[in-house]
Amino acid sequence: MKHRWYLILLVLLSVQCNNKKADEPVRIGIAWRSVADSTSYAIVSRAIEEAGGIPVILDQVKEYTLPYEDYKLSDECLDRNEVLLQEYANNVKNEPKNGFSSCNAAEAVEGVDAVVFTGGQDIAPTLFRVPEPWHGLEEEKNFNATRDISEYLTMAYCLAQDIPILGLCRGMQMLGVVSGASLIQDIPVHYAQKGVRYDYDHRQPAVPGIRRDYNPHDVIVLSHDSWIYRIAQTDTIRNVPSWHHQSVAALDSTALRLTASFREEGMEIYEAVERTDQHFAVGVQFHPEVAVIKHLEGADNASDYMDYESALAYFRALVQEARATRDSRRK
Repeated sequence: MKHRWYLILLVLLSVQCNNKKADEPVRIGIAWRSVADSTSYAIVSRAIEEAGGIPVILDQVKEYTLPYEDYKLSDECLDRNEVLLQEYANNVKNEPKNGFSSCNAAEAVEGVDAVVFTGGQDIAPTLFRVPEPWHGLEEEKNFNATRDISEYLTMAYCLAQDIPILGLCRGMQMLGVVSGASLIQDIPVHYAQKGVRYDYDHRQPAVPGIRRDYNPHDVIVLSHDSWIYRIAQTDTIRNVPSWHHQSVAALDSTALRLTASFREEGMEIYEAVERTDQHFAVGVQFHPEVAVIKHLEGADNASDYMDYESALAYFRALVQEARATRDSRRK
């Protein structure tokens, strides 16, 4: 009799332990950027919270073979356009091959279950697998090599460890660059080179005295066997918030798969990519977090964009897969 009660007690303790694991919060890292009060931090954090996760702003990742002045990369590593010089970019690109031994990527992501990479500045073309010169457009010159290094190494480490990631706009572009893809450095120039008129579907043109906002457009899902379809549950994602002038291109010889795009006039802009060798590594060229916040705050133009539930679905999927990945590793 005593033996039977002992077994029952063990079962009860096991059930209680499993319930505690199920209730354990999911911690979602947000990749570091130098502006501590960034609007991107605020709105992505809110979206993560709405999806049931706990947002955690990650520490900066530094490449220790490069000189820094406090948090900022030394100017000696930059050209006159603030693009990372090729010799230093090569150090960064070689870091994954060296087991991340000269950076603090492992420490930066310790304790989080997934990472979101936010939108923002252009990525140094010296970090491309096949480096390219700067696009040469003075009005579009917007580089931050310190952030490039931190995000490149953070993302490369996440991919090496199969840590779930969601890339938003620049985050999708960084997923492309880290995976070995190239980028279209300026979409209007790309269209002009093809002899096609560009309607600025992806970013409103700058007009003096008029405040720009995210441009809504539709996205075509290319495969039902994809994360983007599981999240969106539709063949056409309506009115995604968009603000970008660059995009991922040329996925050949990479582990990336194109799963959604924007098409017009015979042109195609990549809108979602996924890593085929990862549990969950998804990049979208648009900003679902913006739609989440516009609906939460009752913005006057909220109805111009995808609805709240459709937008929040991207963060819910990340939280769900982060929990599933974490729990599977503990078995």
